Amino acid sequence: MKTFKELGINKSLVKGLNEMNIITPTPIQELVIPMLLNFETDLVGQAQTGTGKTAAFGLPLLQKVDPTNPKVQALILSPTRELGQQIAKQLFKFTKYSEQVYVEAVFGGQYIDIQIDKLKRPTQIIVATPGRLIDLVNRKAVDLTNVHTVVMDEADEMLSMGFKKELDEILGMLKNVRAKWLFSATMPTGIKQIVNTHLSPDAKKLEVSKDVVNKKIEHLYVVCDDPDKLHVLLQFLKSEHKNRGLIFCKTKKATILLAQQLEAKNVSSGAIHGDLLQKERDKVMRAFKKENIRMLVATDIAARGIDVADLSFVVHYEMPDKEEYYTHRSGRTARAGKEGVSICLVNSKELKSVRYFEKALGISFRQVRAMK
Repeated sequence: MKTFKELGINKSLVKGLNEMNIITPTPIQELVIPMLLNFETDLVGQAQTGTGKTAAFGLPLLQKVDPTNPKVQALILSPTRELGQQIAKQLFKFTKYSEQVYVEAVFGGQYIDIQIDKLKRPTQIIVATPGRLIDLVNRKAVDLTNVHTVVMDEADEMLSMGFKKELDEILGMLKNVRAKWLFSATMPTGIKQIVNTHLSPDAKKLEVSKDVVNKKIEHLYVVCDDPDKLHVLLQFLKSEHKNRGLIFCKTKKATILLAQQLEAKNVSSGAIHGDLLQKERDKVMRAFKKENIRMLVATDIAARGIDVADLSFVVHYEMPDKEEYYTHRSGRTARAGKEGVSICLVNSKELKSVRYFEKALGISFRQVRAMK
């Protein structure tokens, strides 16, 4: 197994990684970093949440940017505000012992004038949601003419959130780009169209498919009828003492109801879903990160980009429809080399989902009995 130094990462960045306890490269980092450092190439990388994509593209990007040039040289596109902020924060931490590279995150839900003022300072890397970036370009607050590298992170999520037109528009603006790096958990038709339209026919294609699910996650399931799920969940939470985690439901209605039911049972909880106003979402996320609430109940899309340290478990109160959703959900725990639990509460009908995910993702589930 190689070290980051052997992959070509410079000493000052390695020092920052060591301080963050990021010592051993993940499979996607081993594959991607040498390629991105040594070649001016377009890249399509297929990998799930929790596999270390931010460092895989972020470290080579930081080494390619010229810190003495105040112009915007790299662009990272993200589907959500939270993921964008998370990426910017990670890049900042990586450079603790390096020459300062200035990274600015821009997104909807914040006054655009505040972001325009921030962009007047030297900025080498912009992390942006597609809609807000176009607004800033139209206002001439961002100059993309010096951008040599563009990264599309969670590209399938950008498509599912309706950003196809914006992605086409942004990629069409970038006339001087030498490298386009696209990362996606899945490769639906829309992603293939973007690859065929905007990336070089010689683009490198890498897939970390056999190891998409973090090996440090223990996968459990409990069989119970729907009316018993709340009781089973409460017993599980009791067994976890003060440990914190995420609970997933499929709909806005289910997340709101479950958060209310948990609150009624003295389990401090908050719900996030797609219909929340940004300031409401920020309020819930702030409370969760400050540990003022123990449980976060979320829908799949709303949970994208959440990165909260030391989550001990993920609960699937309702099973997801797709394997990539299961991987994204379970990838919220066991971060940064730690261990975690992913537990499914399934009725007899949902049991087939457990069997399907076992086969599709190459993982083993262990059945546990519900406590009385």
